[in-house]
Amino acid sequence: MQQPASSRPLVGVALVVGSCASLPFGAAVAAHLFPVLGSWGVTSLRVAIAALLLLALVRPRPFGWNRAQWTAAALFGVSLAAMNGFFYAAIDRIPLGPAVAIEFLGPLVLAAVLTRRLADAVWVGVALVGMGLLGLDGMIGADPLDPLGLVFILVAAAFWVMYIRMSARVGALIPGAGGLAVGLVVGAVLLLPVGIPASVTVAADPELLLLAALTAVLSSVIPYTFELSALRRLPQRVFGVLLSLEPAFATLAGWLILGQDATPLRMLAIALVIAASVGTTLGVRRERRDPGPFTGSIPLPD
Repeated sequence: MQQPASSRPLVGVALVVGSCASLPFGAAVAAHLFPVLGSWGVTSLRVAIAALLLLALVRPRPFGWNRAQWTAAALFGVSLAAMNGFFYAAIDRIPLGPAVAIEFLGPLVLAAVLTRRLADAVWVGVALVGMGLLGLDGMIGADPLDPLGLVFILVAAAFWVMYIRMSARVGALIPGAGGLAVGLVVGAVLLLPVGIPASVTVAADPELLLLAALTAVLSSVIPYTFELSALRRLPQRVFGVLLSLEPAFATLAGWLILGQDATPLRMLAIALVIAASVGTTLGVRRERRDPGPFTGSIPLPD
């Protein structure tokens, strides 16, 4: 049975929350593999395993796609490979919570550019303050942020913007999750040169393979499937602000799995980003005069 139009935004919000909860825990598991496989090796394995799982589950049929669909899926794969690679390279050098907070500058800028309502702009501002506090906490705390790690996470932030735009385009042009599966295959091929040594190491150690598979499920299969579906239900500006929940979950994952401290300043920042997400969620429930997101129409890049 098709869902009523009024329920679709709430489903989209729930999908984004599920993605934000899954991704950081996958990253925390991946961090345990860095000393053995390296950050780029873990990235390659994660994307390759996720591609294989989705190919088996979705069984896409891309041979009938047109040029626009193939281009969208290919660019989606490029964004996936680069965003994940630079993100893992960054969290190999800086704590998970501040890393995700700084990376969130990408979708936050996108949300600010696309916003059309004063209320949206206010919540973007609240999220920005939270991001700033998280970044400040990372710089003035006991462990200053590594400069190269900062460069890596800013590059990842730029590719996160590309990921959101291309995910929306793939969701609009390609039914189901076939575009995601093909995009992951493209990403896996691009990362193959850095992944071969890691694959050889994992093949000889079933425990490492299990951790790599868990990383792929938590960091790729679940969140990307949820986000692709969410972008069919929500405007990109709302999606971008809701992603501000991710630094909160990242801080929690870093504390629970990696033993990284959650300072009072960091907790204040988390409260602000949660407030921004709640405010945006309430706003999208009231927004009934903009039919685009609720009929599956997604703003596409020029």
